[in-house]
Amino acid sequence: MTQARNLVTAPIAPALLLFALPTLGSSVLQSANGSIDAIWVGRLLGESALAATTNGNLIMFLLTAFVFGFGMASTILIGQSIGRGSLAAAKEVVGTAIGTFLPLALLIAVGGWWLAPQLLALLGTPPEITDLARQFLRVTFFAMPGILMQTMLMMALRGAGDSLTPLIFMALAVVLDVILNPIFILGLGPAPQMGIAGSAFAMALANYASLAAMLAYIYWRRHPLSLHGDELRLLIPARQVLGLMQRKGLPIGLQMVVVSSSMLAMMKLVNAEGVDTTAAFGATQQLWTYVQMPAMALGAAVSAMAAQNIGAGRWDRVSKITRIGILFNLLMTGGLVLVLLLVERQALGLFLGPESAATQIGVHIGRIATWGFVFFGVSMVLFGAVRANGQVIWPLIILFVSLYPIRLGVAVGLRDWLGPDALWLSFPAAMISTMAMSSALYLQGGWRRGAEMRVDPPAPETPAPESVPVPLVAKE
Repeated sequence: MTQARNLVTAPIAPALLLFALPTLGSSVLQSANGSIDAIWVGRLLGESALAATTNGNLIMFLLTAFVFGFGMASTILIGQSIGRGSLAAAKEVVGTAIGTFLPLALLIAVGGWWLAPQLLALLGTPPEITDLARQFLRVTFFAMPGILMQTMLMMALRGAGDSLTPLIFMALAVVLDVILNPIFILGLGPAPQMGIAGSAFAMALANYASLAAMLAYIYWRRHPLSLHGDELRLLIPARQVLGLMQRKGLPIGLQMVVVSSSMLAMMKLVNAEGVDTTAAFGATQQLWTYVQMPAMALGAAVSAMAAQNIGAGRWDRVSKITRIGILFNLLMTGGLVLVLLLVERQALGLFLGPESAATQIGVHIGRIATWGFVFFGVSMVLFGAVRANGQVIWPLIILFVSLYPIRLGVAVGLRDWLGPDALWLSFPAAMISTMAMSSALYLQGGWRRGAEMRVDPPAPETPAPESVPVPLVAKE
């Protein structure tokens, strides 16, 4: 029998690292989906098609923000329930999360298909790429139910201490995406030639197949969070659990809306610089996605580990978890920033081609802005710690101040003086301010006195022996 990694009593540094590494792998692979699409589209269809996917992907990020927020809330609730040894309460969170967001995902898919032209118009998408962007965005909305439900399930598993299963099935999605992209873009074999829409269609098939395989695996291995028999009634959302998820998930979702909406505002400024700059910024964003992955993985690992320790009453370990998370971030994110600065031209060439006029613009953007992600990483770890006890309002306020008055203020206010460089300088300015404010939030300590986030189990249960950690894979 394979046990969940003991996040409550094991030595902190190795436990945190071993939990974070599969989460990092999952994050890298998830980003690889977008990067692989960008490579295929840029190389097979050209820079205008790549610019079209950049606009479409920003809209998708905005529309999935609320689901991410509720997924993060479920991670925290499951983690605290597991820390208290209450598997029944953890299952109730899983049931409520799936029962609530499956209908929501279907609604997003249908609504997004019809509203795609209006959404692109709001972005100020250049006319020469509007048709391509509309084709890509509409088919991407078709993929949304599979993507959102897979994301929700993966976050639930991480809350219970299982970061390996999400890695396995994210890898499956990426492998399928690699294989299917050129087939549907070019119409190889019996497949129809779909152009830019084929890239989105390949992503949809890959994610639906991966979701189906993950569900089959969970039930085949009789994962403790799987629902059987009478437990299927838990798919009817429980009012208490849904209320907790709304109170904690809505502000986290709003944080994502703040991030994505501020990026949409930045995208309008970037679009005004022309297609070459838009393509360069899109390729640079692909690289930045990988640079920020260690920070995101460590933030998620700190949040899950701290939540279980808070549930178990082990407050003595929470500060140590945070400090070690910051140290790992400085080593991992700082190292990636240095590597990227050394090979940035070659990396951009994967998306743009070495002779592209956009490549030099992308190199310039990276040299001005990439170093700021070291400060971003510290903020993600600190936010992960305070969210583990349900503090979600102050991170929302901090992000709003950093991304609107500060980042957009620098981008617009210094534009006449610095020209386009004001756009790129605004990114590290926002990251430094976020770190300063998140440090003040963490150190002042009020988040430690948050209200208890306890989920009442739906029925009397028999505690698991030595209930922390709950086994994640039952004996076959």
